[in-house]
Amino acid sequence: MIPTKREVEAACNRVKPYVHNTPVLKSSYLNELSGAEIFFKCENFQKMGAFKMRGATNAILQLSEAQKRAGVVTHSSGNFAQALSLAARNLGVKAYIVMPENAPQVKKDAVKGYGGIITESESTSTAREQEAERIQKETGATFIHPSNDKNVILGNATSAAELLESHPDLDYVFTPVGGGGLLAGTSLSVKYFGASCKTIGGEPFEVDDAFRSLQSGKIELNDTANTIADGLKTFLGDINFPIIRELVSEIIRVEETEIIAAMKLIWERMKIIVEPSSAVALAALLRDKERFKNKKVGIILSGGNVDLKNLPF
Repeated sequence: MIPTKREVEAACNRVKPYVHNTPVLKSSYLNELSGAEIFFKCENFQKMGAFKMRGATNAILQLSEAQKRAGVVTHSSGNFAQALSLAARNLGVKAYIVMPENAPQVKKDAVKGYGGIITESESTSTAREQEAERIQKETGATFIHPSNDKNVILGNATSAAELLESHPDLDYVFTPVGGGGLLAGTSLSVKYFGASCKTIGGEPFEVDDAFRSLQSGKIELNDTANTIADGLKTFLGDINFPIIRELVSEIIRVEETEIIAAMKLIWERMKIIVEPSSAVALAALLRDKERFKNKKVGIILSGGNVDLKNLPF
């Protein structure tokens, strides 16, 4: 079931007081290099440094007062853990966060700083899910999935909605794809607020489950996750995949070297910090740039939470 235009508009109004309307930046150098006119929607400037603040906020705002009193729980090793912790703190709600024991200390520290109550688990997805279920049973907290949750997807849609409000004549909007929450949300806004605009996902060859899922018509998984784009190692879910299958035009896969090169270009030329996952969308455009020549292209820069001790360049 594809969420309606009214639902997307309601999410936009709902989250507006709690999130930044992030800036849209341009680079004449990157326009020249790509042959397209690019509009970068800078979610790296969002509260807690990523678009996930939008989905987390919208999901909590949709809970009943009784649910809010019991708190929320999720499992995440990174940005959604931080987003849910901060969104919950802003709304006076407890957030229980299950993080794999091997999650970077910098991310654990950020979650604690935002008031999230961390429980560590083994790093397998099964272990994380079981731990979240246990907390749910013990506390009565509501589980909120980082990407496969309708209210999270609707919250994520608000970024592209803002972009299209200021630039309604875009031909394409690119986003990275990992768990599918941003790509699904973006495709909803493109459908409802774009003129003749199309949504394109960028994905590493190393974790190309979304690309294969679109081809096979069912959710595919990855055997390995050997990519620098650590935010894109998760796979699609049964709520976001039908939206992606219906509304996303295609997914362009990129090499690890292309991701690093795109990330470096953004740092050097735009003077802003983006994480590797963010750079995947630009890498996808540059890989196939002949096709997008003279087109107006929006790119969602999904986040800027980088471990500065562990840069690829």
